Amino acid sequence: MKSIKNIIHTVKTSSPILYGIVILHLLMAVGCFIGLLVDDRTLMGINVWIKPLKFTISGAIYIFTFGYLITLYPFSTKKKNIINNINSWTLLLEISIIVYQAARGVQSHYNMSSAFDGMLFAAMGILIGINVLIMVFFIIETLRLRLKTPRPVQWAILMGWIIIVAGSWIGGQMISQVAHTVGVADGGAGLPILNWSTVAGDLRVAHFFGLHSIQIIPLFAVWLSKKWNTTTRNQVIGVVLFGLLFAGWIGFTFYQAKQGMPFIKL
Repeated sequence: MKSIKNIIHTVKTSSPILYGIVILHLLMAVGCFIGLLVDDRTLMGINVWIKPLKFTISGAIYIFTFGYLITLYPFSTKKKNIINNINSWTLLLEISIIVYQAARGVQSHYNMSSAFDGMLFAAMGILIGINVLIMVFFIIETLRLRLKTPRPVQWAILMGWIIIVAGSWIGGQMISQVAHTVGVADGGAGLPILNWSTVAGDLRVAHFFGLHSIQIIPLFAVWLSKKWNTTTRNQVIGVVLFGLLFAGWIGFTFYQAKQGMPFIKL
Protein backbone atom coordinates (compact mmCIF):
# COMPACT_ATOMS: atom_id res chain seq x y z
CA MET A 1 0.00 0.00 0.00
CA LYS A 2 2.85 2.37 0.84
CA SER A 3 4.47 1.83 -2.56
CA ILE A 4 1.16 2.60 -4.31
CA LYS A 5 0.87 5.84 -2.35
CA ASN A 6 4.46 6.70 -3.30
CA ILE A 7 3.73 6.09 -6.98
CA ILE A 8 0.61 8.26 -6.85
CA HIS A 9 2.57 11.01 -5.09
CA THR A 10 5.36 10.76 -7.69
CA VAL A 11 2.95 11.15 -10.61
CA LYS A 12 1.00 13.95 -8.92
CA THR A 13 4.09 16.01 -8.09
CA SER A 14 5.98 15.40 -11.33
CA SER A 15 3.05 16.30 -13.60
CA PRO A 16 -0.02 17.86 -11.93
CA ILE A 17 -1.70 18.37 -15.31
CA LEU A 18 -1.31 14.73 -16.32
CA TYR A 19 -2.53 13.66 -12.87
CA GLY A 20 -5.55 15.94 -13.23
CA ILE A 21 -6.37 14.37 -16.61
CA VAL A 22 -6.22 10.92 -14.99
CA ILE A 23 -8.73 12.11 -12.38
CA LEU A 24 -10.90 13.55 -15.15
CA HIS A 25 -10.92 10.15 -16.88
CA LEU A 26 -12.04 8.51 -13.64
CA LEU A 27 -14.81 11.11 -13.24
CA MET A 28 -15.95 10.38 -16.80
CA ALA A 29 -15.92 6.67 -15.92
CA VAL A 30 -18.22 7.39 -12.98
CA GLY A 31 -20.50 9.36 -15.30
CA CYS A 32 -20.54 6.48 -17.78
CA PHE A 33 -21.38 4.04 -14.99
CA ILE A 34 -24.29 6.22 -13.90
CA GLY A 35 -25.40 6.38 -17.54
CA LEU A 36 -25.28 2.60 -17.66
CA LEU A 37 -27.70 2.47 -14.72
CA VAL A 38 -30.21 5.09 -15.88
CA ASP A 39 -30.02 4.99 -19.70
CA ASP A 40 -31.42 1.92 -21.43
CA ARG A 41 -30.40 2.86 -24.98
CA THR A 42 -28.44 0.20 -26.85
CA LEU A 43 -26.02 0.27 -29.76
CA MET A 44 -24.69 -2.79 -31.56
CA GLY A 45 -26.50 -4.97 -29.03
CA ILE A 46 -25.10 -3.42 -25.84
CA ASN A 47 -25.79 -0.40 -23.66
CA VAL A 48 -24.39 2.78 -25.21
CA TRP A 49 -22.34 3.54 -22.06
CA ILE A 50 -20.39 0.27 -21.82
CA LYS A 51 -17.83 1.20 -24.47
CA PRO A 52 -16.96 4.67 -23.06
CA LEU A 53 -16.83 3.16 -19.57
CA LYS A 54 -14.16 0.71 -20.73
CA PHE A 55 -12.21 3.37 -22.58
CA THR A 56 -12.23 5.91 -19.75
CA ILE A 57 -10.92 3.32 -17.27
CA SER A 58 -8.33 2.00 -19.71
CA GLY A 59 -7.27 5.54 -20.60
CA ALA A 60 -6.84 6.48 -16.94
CA ILE A 61 -4.67 3.40 -16.35
CA TYR A 62 -2.48 4.07 -19.39
CA ILE A 63 -1.98 7.79 -18.75
CA PHE A 64 -1.15 7.15 -15.09
CA THR A 65 1.31 4.39 -16.08
CA PHE A 66 2.88 6.72 -18.62
CA GLY A 67 3.15 9.49 -16.04
CA TYR A 68 5.06 7.23 -13.69
CA LEU A 69 7.31 5.55 -16.26
CA ILE A 70 8.54 8.86 -17.66
CA THR A 71 9.92 9.75 -14.20
CA LEU A 72 12.37 6.87 -14.63
CA TYR A 73 13.96 8.48 -17.70
CA PRO A 74 16.82 11.00 -17.31
CA PHE A 75 14.92 13.73 -19.18
CA SER A 76 14.87 17.38 -18.23
CA THR A 77 11.77 18.68 -16.46
CA LYS A 78 10.82 20.70 -19.54
CA LYS A 79 11.08 17.67 -21.82
CA LYS A 80 9.00 15.54 -19.45
CA ASN A 81 6.32 18.22 -19.26
CA ILE A 82 6.08 18.55 -23.03
CA ILE A 83 5.80 14.78 -23.55
CA ASN A 84 3.34 14.35 -20.68
CA ASN A 85 1.11 17.12 -22.02
CA ILE A 86 1.09 15.74 -25.56
CA ASN A 87 0.33 12.24 -24.33
CA SER A 88 -2.39 13.11 -21.83
CA TRP A 89 -4.20 15.82 -23.80
CA THR A 90 -4.38 13.81 -27.04
CA LEU A 91 -5.79 10.79 -25.21
CA LEU A 92 -8.25 12.99 -23.34
CA LEU A 93 -9.51 14.40 -26.64
CA GLU A 94 -9.79 10.94 -28.20
CA ILE A 95 -11.70 9.44 -25.28
CA SER A 96 -13.89 12.55 -24.98
CA ILE A 97 -14.98 11.91 -28.58
CA ILE A 98 -15.92 8.35 -27.62
CA VAL A 99 -17.96 9.60 -24.65
CA TYR A 100 -19.59 12.32 -26.78
CA GLN A 101 -20.61 9.87 -29.49
CA ALA A 102 -22.00 7.49 -26.86
CA ALA A 103 -24.11 10.33 -25.45
CA ARG A 104 -25.47 10.87 -28.98
CA GLY A 105 -26.20 7.15 -29.22
CA VAL A 106 -23.99 6.61 -32.28
CA GLN A 107 -20.80 4.70 -33.03
CA SER A 108 -17.48 6.40 -32.43
CA HIS A 109 -15.27 3.93 -34.31
CA TYR A 110 -15.77 3.20 -38.02
CA ASN A 111 -18.58 5.76 -38.16
CA MET A 112 -18.69 7.35 -41.61
CA SER A 113 -22.45 7.89 -41.69
CA SER A 114 -22.06 11.67 -41.97
CA ALA A 115 -19.31 14.16 -42.69
CA PHE A 116 -19.26 15.18 -39.02
CA ASP A 117 -18.99 11.61 -37.75
CA GLY A 118 -16.31 10.86 -40.31
CA MET A 119 -14.31 13.89 -39.15
CA LEU A 120 -14.52 12.75 -35.53
CA PHE A 121 -13.36 9.25 -36.46
CA ALA A 122 -10.48 10.69 -38.50
CA ALA A 123 -9.53 12.94 -35.57
CA MET A 124 -9.42 9.89 -33.29
CA GLY A 125 -7.06 8.19 -35.72
CA ILE A 126 -4.73 11.20 -35.78
CA LEU A 127 -4.70 11.46 -31.98
CA ILE A 128 -3.88 7.76 -31.60
CA GLY A 129 -1.22 8.07 -34.30
CA ILE A 130 0.51 10.76 -32.25
CA ASN A 131 0.58 8.47 -29.24
CA VAL A 132 1.98 5.57 -31.26
CA LEU A 133 4.84 7.84 -32.37
CA ILE A 134 5.49 8.63 -28.69
CA MET A 135 5.62 4.88 -27.96
CA VAL A 136 8.18 4.38 -30.73
CA PHE A 137 10.18 7.28 -29.28
CA PHE A 138 10.23 5.52 -25.90
CA ILE A 139 11.43 2.27 -27.47
CA ILE A 140 14.43 4.16 -28.85
CA GLU A 141 15.07 6.01 -25.59
CA THR A 142 14.79 2.82 -23.49
CA LEU A 143 17.41 1.20 -25.70
CA ARG A 144 19.64 4.28 -25.63
CA LEU A 145 19.48 5.40 -22.00
CA ARG A 146 20.05 3.96 -18.55
CA LEU A 147 16.79 4.26 -16.63
CA LYS A 148 16.53 4.94 -12.91
CA THR A 149 15.37 1.40 -12.23
CA PRO A 150 16.94 -2.10 -11.94
CA ARG A 151 18.04 -3.58 -15.25
CA PRO A 152 15.41 -6.39 -15.30
CA VAL A 153 12.68 -3.75 -14.94
CA GLN A 154 14.23 -1.70 -17.76
CA TRP A 155 14.11 -4.76 -19.99
CA ALA A 156 10.48 -5.26 -19.00
CA ILE A 157 9.66 -1.64 -19.86
CA LEU A 158 11.39 -2.03 -23.23
CA MET A 159 9.40 -5.15 -24.06
CA GLY A 160 6.24 -3.42 -22.86
CA TRP A 161 6.77 -0.52 -25.27
CA ILE A 162 7.53 -2.86 -28.16
CA ILE A 163 4.46 -5.02 -27.55
CA ILE A 164 2.13 -2.06 -27.03
CA VAL A 165 3.16 -0.77 -30.46
CA ALA A 166 2.22 -4.21 -31.83
CA GLY A 167 -1.09 -3.92 -30.00
CA SER A 168 -1.64 -0.54 -31.64
CA TRP A 169 -0.90 -2.12 -35.03
CA ILE A 170 -3.70 -4.60 -34.33
CA GLY A 171 -5.93 -1.57 -33.78
CA GLY A 172 -4.87 -0.44 -37.24
CA GLN A 173 -5.96 -3.79 -38.61
CA MET A 174 -9.44 -3.18 -37.23
CA ILE A 175 -9.54 0.25 -38.85
CA SER A 176 -8.43 -1.17 -42.20
CA GLN A 177 -11.27 -3.70 -42.22
CA VAL A 178 -13.69 -1.15 -40.67
CA ALA A 179 -14.72 -3.72 -38.07
CA HIS A 180 -13.37 -5.59 -35.07
CA THR A 181 -15.00 -8.98 -35.67
CA VAL A 182 -14.00 -11.52 -38.29
CA GLY A 183 -16.58 -13.76 -39.91
CA VAL A 184 -19.70 -11.82 -38.89
CA ALA A 185 -20.81 -8.20 -38.70
CA ASP A 186 -19.93 -6.27 -35.54
CA GLY A 187 -22.44 -6.65 -32.74
CA GLY A 188 -24.25 -9.74 -31.57
CA ALA A 189 -23.45 -12.09 -28.71
CA GLY A 190 -20.42 -11.15 -26.61
CA LEU A 191 -18.81 -11.63 -23.22
CA PRO A 192 -20.27 -9.51 -20.39
CA ILE A 193 -18.79 -5.98 -20.16
CA LEU A 194 -15.87 -6.79 -22.48
CA ASN A 195 -18.33 -7.66 -25.26
CA TRP A 196 -15.74 -9.78 -27.09
CA SER A 197 -17.62 -11.88 -29.61
CA THR A 198 -18.55 -15.39 -28.49
CA VAL A 199 -19.54 -16.52 -32.01
CA ALA A 200 -16.74 -15.19 -34.23
CA GLY A 201 -13.18 -13.90 -34.23
CA ASP A 202 -12.62 -10.64 -32.40
CA LEU A 203 -9.45 -8.59 -32.87
CA ARG A 204 -10.16 -6.60 -29.72
CA VAL A 205 -8.85 -9.50 -27.62
CA ALA A 206 -5.27 -9.28 -28.95
CA HIS A 207 -5.57 -5.48 -29.02
CA PHE A 208 -6.50 -5.44 -25.32
CA PHE A 209 -3.62 -7.63 -24.18
CA GLY A 210 -1.20 -5.73 -26.39
CA LEU A 211 -2.18 -2.34 -24.97
CA HIS A 212 -1.84 -3.50 -21.37
CA SER A 213 1.58 -5.10 -21.85
CA ILE A 214 3.15 -1.86 -20.59
CA GLN A 215 1.63 -2.61 -17.16
CA ILE A 216 1.73 -6.42 -17.09
CA ILE A 217 5.37 -7.05 -18.05
CA PRO A 218 6.98 -4.38 -15.79
CA LEU A 219 4.79 -5.52 -12.86
CA PHE A 220 5.99 -9.07 -13.47
CA ALA A 221 9.60 -7.84 -13.45
CA VAL A 222 9.09 -6.03 -10.14
CA TRP A 223 7.47 -9.13 -8.64
CA LEU A 224 10.23 -11.41 -9.96
CA SER A 225 13.01 -9.20 -8.60
CA LYS A 226 11.45 -9.38 -5.13
CA LYS A 227 10.63 -13.09 -5.15
CA TRP A 228 13.63 -14.58 -6.98
CA ASN A 229 16.90 -14.01 -5.17
CA THR A 230 19.34 -14.61 -8.01
CA THR A 231 21.72 -12.73 -10.28
CA THR A 232 20.62 -9.75 -12.35
CA ARG A 233 21.42 -11.74 -15.48
CA ASN A 234 19.03 -14.53 -14.49
CA GLN A 235 16.32 -12.03 -13.66
CA VAL A 236 16.74 -10.37 -17.06
CA ILE A 237 16.45 -13.78 -18.74
CA GLY A 238 13.30 -14.51 -16.75
CA VAL A 239 11.75 -11.18 -17.73
CA VAL A 240 12.62 -11.63 -21.41
CA LEU A 241 11.16 -15.14 -21.43
CA PHE A 242 7.96 -13.89 -19.82
CA GLY A 243 7.76 -11.04 -22.35
CA LEU A 244 8.21 -13.47 -25.25
CA LEU A 245 5.55 -15.79 -23.84
CA PHE A 246 3.19 -12.86 -23.41
CA ALA A 247 3.89 -11.73 -26.98
CA GLY A 248 3.24 -15.29 -28.13
CA TRP A 249 -0.10 -15.25 -26.30
CA ILE A 250 -1.07 -12.05 -28.12
CA GLY A 251 0.02 -13.59 -31.41
CA PHE A 252 -2.16 -16.63 -30.69
CA THR A 253 -5.25 -14.54 -29.90
CA PHE A 254 -4.64 -12.49 -33.05
CA TYR A 255 -4.33 -15.65 -35.18
CA GLN A 256 -7.42 -17.10 -33.50
CA ALA A 257 -9.43 -13.99 -34.32
CA LYS A 258 -8.24 -13.85 -37.93
CA GLN A 259 -9.42 -17.44 -38.36
CA GLY A 260 -12.89 -16.36 -37.27
CA MET A 261 -12.70 -18.26 -33.97
CA PRO A 262 -14.06 -16.62 -30.79
CA PHE A 263 -11.77 -16.18 -27.80
CA ILE A 264 -14.37 -17.96 -25.66
CA LYS A 265 -17.22 -19.74 -27.41
CA LEU A 266 -20.54 -19.74 -25.62
